[in-house]
Amino acid sequence: MVYTLRLLLVTILFFGTQTAVAQSKHGGGHSKSSHSSDDDDDDEEADKPSKSDDDGPEPPEKDKMTLKDMVHYYSVQLPMNRNGSGTAWNPDKSPMYAYMFHTHHWTFMVHGDIFARFNMQDINKAGSRGGEKFDVPGMVMLSGQRATGYNGLFHFNIMLSPEAAVAGGGGYPLLYQTGETWQGKALIDRQHPHDLVSELSVSYAWAYADKGDVFIYAGLPGEPPLGPVTFMHRPSGSFNPDAPLSHHWVDATHIAFGVATLGVRYGRFKIEGSSFNGHEPDENRYNFDKPVLDSRSARLSFNPSTRWALQVSQGYLTGPEAIRPTENITRTTASASYVYPISPRKYFAATALWGQNAVTAQEPSNAALLEATLRQKKGVIYGRAEWVQKTGEELSLDPLAYSQRYRFNVQALTLGAAHDLYFFKGVFAALGAQATVSRSEPSLNGLYGKLPISVEVYLHFFPILQ
Repeated sequence: MVYTLRLLLVTILFFGTQTAVAQSKHGGGHSKSSHSSDDDDDDEEADKPSKSDDDGPEPPEKDKMTLKDMVHYYSVQLPMNRNGSGTAWNPDKSPMYAYMFHTHHWTFMVHGDIFARFNMQDINKAGSRGGEKFDVPGMVMLSGQRATGYNGLFHFNIMLSPEAAVAGGGGYPLLYQTGETWQGKALIDRQHPHDLVSELSVSYAWAYADKGDVFIYAGLPGEPPLGPVTFMHRPSGSFNPDAPLSHHWVDATHIAFGVATLGVRYGRFKIEGSSFNGHEPDENRYNFDKPVLDSRSARLSFNPSTRWALQVSQGYLTGPEAIRPTENITRTTASASYVYPISPRKYFAATALWGQNAVTAQEPSNAALLEATLRQKKGVIYGRAEWVQKTGEELSLDPLAYSQRYRFNVQALTLGAAHDLYFFKGVFAALGAQATVSRSEPSLNGLYGKLPISVEVYLHFFPILQ
């Protein structure tokens, strides 16, 4: 099985690169301009940036594909740019870094982000919980869709991650991060690697009215409607190689081995419900976990204009953590994402979100995040600020010295930047670096120090901006 999945990864990478470079010129498909969202034509025109000399040279035309041949994953009436992760919505003005190609009946897209990184946590040795490692966080995704029947749309997603193959089962160092296990022990101050197959999903959507759709979505693994767009797919966070510390308060269910979702959209609103596997993936990152549908969630999404995406959601998760199998969680989230296009190759994006985990007979714990990205013609500047409440048990603190139920307040501030080095055959390579300053309560200074500083240097590979 491991050999087969690795072969699948190599095959898709090769197939996507070669077909994108070949740039098939067949006609057909839907025009993006003919599927503008919900009477926002005036907003579209007002937001449409003008090309200026300041933007620098465009990549060669032969390396470019337009989005006119592809529509939204779950609607023939919505623009492709609204796609996020799973069935979640981004703002319509979101950038799309991808290769596009198509056959007579099918339209395909390959996109992804790969960071080749050296990661140094607590570089100033403020405490004893730091670490350093070379790793490669990221993902590669292949999507395909075709029209079926009258106003019907069939779609599939395949997403693969190199993280486990490079970083190993213990993942990468990340101060104050918690969630999942390795070799039977909780991962503390480390971000777990994502499964090699991070999404394998299919969906069918049917337009029942001029502004309405109904859709079904199934994944093994897949993403239920709980939380905003996952961090690596948000325009405000996709240039940051780290998972947020709030990941397991907001969007950790993005890899669930067993998901069945039903959704209905009318106009700018969408409501969806799901039954899914609430357990975090097991330690074998190359297999397919046994699918069970033991948890549930619901989400209400609202895009008031082409620049905004809002959502509120709640889910009941059955035994998500393997080390606490009887601990069930009610997770509640709310978020707002914003994208402002400055010019064809420049934009500003921001996201504010909140998440809460509630366990029976315990005080709920909360997390909040604010992140933003400013993309320039040849580089990017980004930042992320977080506040998370984590218990002594989650941080694996000595029970003789620390209360296991007490919620410690953790804050982290990250600033980063990257500069595009070259563009070759539809792929950008950027050199970047970021620094994070963390802090928690004084009682943890003996373990973490007062202000531990973490630094990362990386090469970021990503496809052309459509």
